[in-house]
Amino acid sequence: MMNLSTVIAYGCRYCTPPIKQLLSYTTLLNPHHHHLQARPLSFNNLNLPNFNLLLTGNCLFFRMERFWSGSGINKNKQMVEHLRRYGVISSMKVAEVMETIDRGLFVPDGTSAYVDSPMPIGYNATISAPHMHATCLQLLEENLQPGVHALDVGSGTGYLTACFALMVGPQGRAVGVEHIPELVASSIQTIEKSAAAPLLKEGSLSLHASDGRQGWPECAPYDAIHVGAAAPEIPQPLLDQLKPGGRMVIPVGNMFQDLKVVDKNLDGSISIRSETSVRYVPLTSRDAQLRGY
Repeated sequence: MMNLSTVIAYGCRYCTPPIKQLLSYTTLLNPHHHHLQARPLSFNNLNLPNFNLLLTGNCLFFRMERFWSGSGINKNKQMVEHLRRYGVISSMKVAEVMETIDRGLFVPDGTSAYVDSPMPIGYNATISAPHMHATCLQLLEENLQPGVHALDVGSGTGYLTACFALMVGPQGRAVGVEHIPELVASSIQTIEKSAAAPLLKEGSLSLHASDGRQGWPECAPYDAIHVGAAAPEIPQPLLDQLKPGGRMVIPVGNMFQDLKVVDKNLDGSISIRSETSVRYVPLTSRDAQLRGY
């Protein structure tokens, strides 16, 4: 049986009313960070997954499909509604964008597209869980205004890049950078089937095969940057390409990772805060990723 207190201590930040019915928790303060510690009430009938499966993608968060099982989640809109109900999505704009870009197009055939879980997409890469996409979109929402430039590093399937494109619109630029050429090719094919297809055709949405650690200088500076893999430290080229007034969201760390919110102030100085503890695949070279890190 998995120790649930361990999971909560690593960074479940959305203990909303339905989850509170299952857990009693206390917030503990130590000199370095806040964390939540949970005391299980009764889980005799809850067949929880192996703890390692919770470490393959994103926020160390109760995978909500455990609570959604049997609820008939088979449509993208229902997935978004559940995320709103659990308090993960509070922004109407983010909800609209995630309803418009169908996650089902971006996951491998035969997988459960709409459960709140990361999914392997080949080449030792994953598509993040829906709650992490929602979290990152909300953290960047104010910087994803029509007409701005946005960069998605480690764009994978292209899902979040497509969401960015809808938010910045045809007058903006949404750029995805992915170092696995096969994933770039498949993401373009997928986006061509999605609601973001016109933006791809017009050129305001583009995807490129390149080392994302170097950013994409051609369209810099960026008002918003998202990084979809964990860096041991924040890459300097990404800081350089962040526009004054812009924001970057990036997981940082090795075994223990935090989702960092990086703001470049108007004077060029940098402010960094930790949003939550997470678990992402490493931001590394193409060869290292293909070797399994």
